[in-house]
Amino acid sequence: MKPTQPDRLGHFGEYGGMYVPETLMEPLNELTRVYKEVRKDPEFKKELQYYLREYVGRPTPLYFAERMTEQLGTAKIYLKREDLCHTGAHKINNSMGQVLLAKRMGKKRIIAETGAGQHGVATATVCAMFDMECVVYMGKVDMERQALNVFRMESLGATVVPVTVGQQTLKEAVNEAMRDWVTNIRSTHYILGSALGSHPYPMMVRDFQSVIGVEARKQILKAEDRLPDAIIACVGGGSNAIGLFHPFIKDEGVRMIGVEAGGFGISGGQHAARFAEDKIGILQGTKTYVLQDNDGQIALTHSISAGLDYAAVGPEHSLLRDLGRAEYSYVTDEEAVLGFDKLSQWEGILPALESSHAIGWMIKNAAEFSKDQLIILNVSGRGDKDVMQLAEWKAKQG
Repeated sequence: MKPTQPDRLGHFGEYGGMYVPETLMEPLNELTRVYKEVRKDPEFKKELQYYLREYVGRPTPLYFAERMTEQLGTAKIYLKREDLCHTGAHKINNSMGQVLLAKRMGKKRIIAETGAGQHGVATATVCAMFDMECVVYMGKVDMERQALNVFRMESLGATVVPVTVGQQTLKEAVNEAMRDWVTNIRSTHYILGSALGSHPYPMMVRDFQSVIGVEARKQILKAEDRLPDAIIACVGGGSNAIGLFHPFIKDEGVRMIGVEAGGFGISGGQHAARFAEDKIGILQGTKTYVLQDNDGQIALTHSISAGLDYAAVGPEHSLLRDLGRAEYSYVTDEEAVLGFDKLSQWEGILPALESSHAIGWMIKNAAEFSKDQLIILNVSGRGDKDVMQLAEWKAKQG
């Protein structure tokens, strides 16, 4: 199977596209044009690779999780350590690429949205590097549960704008960022943080994040002289997952497993597992699987993880799911917390609550695999940002 590529209007099969107001068509078309130029430009590639290597700290290690493997009595598990990137998550791969694009376009003001705060921190970091104004929109609820990352962004010189409408989480933060962009289109570039939204963002973010899978593929071949049997990643918007998956798409013997946020469980409706509800809609510029009611109104979502608490999923994931090339499951808040605890205790690695969903799935489904198999599990970020929230959650649980 060939790697999925969008058509000229950004459709991955029936998904994706450019469902935006007329005022955004010109800047999106300009962004598409510039990106198509720079993705073939050796000087741009050289500059990006320099910063990824010297500043971000790439390549990140592919680490054999010996104790986790031993405790689960299952396949040999390798961890792709995106938590060791500068700023503590994979998000800076994309922020670095997009800020270099903004430089090419002569834009000196950057806006972003953030949920768990890692994309906001990454964007604030690259803006500080390149002396650009930075405004980050963040839901008030997310600001409260990710206060550490709010402080980090402000310390880096960013203005963090609380969003107090609706559910006060990631979806509303995206809305406010898009309103800002429409108003300030000439001076401003919007660094969208996941493989979501209107074309060209799903393609562009995927390309910048594919460094994860490119590295992991080379590293597992060097370590084991063969490809893995399965690769696993959490899926909110889906940038860390599509970054890992994309370089493996044509390797049909490699299972690709995405793990969504099951929240309090599917039956009660308090979750963010888009594929579990199996409804297609349009949200914030793209056609994809969306949590919505029978009238098409966007449903409220819930996850212990701010980074997975979103009503839509990236359009390329939707296509991969329909093609049967990737499979998508979910774990509950409780199972994700178990994943956090166990990886911390087994390997001395505190994973982000987002990544803990993938770990929780591995623990829950260890019996599916045999000891002669290989697994790569993406640790998309570190969990320092989540420790106070976890302490409060555990206190409430008794």
